[in-house]
Amino acid sequence: MPISQVAFIEKMVNSSSLEDLWHLHLDKMQSFGFAGALYGYTNFRYEDNLGDPEDFVILSNHDRNYLDQFFGKRMFAKAPMVQWTLHNDGVCSWSVVREKIAKNEYSREELEILEFNRSWGISTGYTISFKSLSPRSKGGIGLTGGPDSTQADIEAIWQEHGSQILLLNNIFHLKVQQLPYRYPQRALTDRQREVLEWVSDGKTSQDIAMLIGRTTATVEKHLRLAREALGVQTTAQAVSKATFLNQIFLYEG
Repeated sequence: MPISQVAFIEKMVNSSSLEDLWHLHLDKMQSFGFAGALYGYTNFRYEDNLGDPEDFVILSNHDRNYLDQFFGKRMFAKAPMVQWTLHNDGVCSWSVVREKIAKNEYSREELEILEFNRSWGISTGYTISFKSLSPRSKGGIGLTGGPDSTQADIEAIWQEHGSQILLLNNIFHLKVQQLPYRYPQRALTDRQREVLEWVSDGKTSQDIAMLIGRTTATVEKHLRLAREALGVQTTAQAVSKATFLNQIFLYEG
């Protein structure tokens, strides 16, 4: 492996924030010739249902309006390449889309989603579906060409650099799972994180009240607000979900 490649991997591994890691990875993918990328990961998959989009880690350089519609209208749930990601591990060329269109294998809804993507210049690329170690988790990334690129252009890139691109994306995906991600709709306050951490250490509300110098009622309020923020019913579920979302036991700075 070239020294420059080793140095780049070291930068990825040593990234301390998701933002830095993403920009580093995106720049590298663009250097290969991929203009766009959409990465998604969840720990809350239920068979073919990816769960609540608010619990997804979503990283992309696609237009914000495109993303708002793609996720806000839940187009992702029936998008052909997302469905492929759900049921497979490995790599898939977007050439399969044209093959299936020619064979009339897509539903009307799927064709509408493909047309929506094309209207935003997203029609050529490769998808990587990462191997999951849990039936609840799934991650994938779509690497796309520019609006003027052809699938033949993308195939040429993959032919020359495919193994390297796959390796870098797998390292990126593993690193993402180590870093905290700020979920806008699931964000916890510092106090909510603190009381959940104490609960996970086996402390009761009375114990926590003494430890933080507050009343038991105040501790219960913070726990209730943490449950509401995380969209769960019990404190045990809140601890579990906050752990999955990398929201507790964080090093500051």
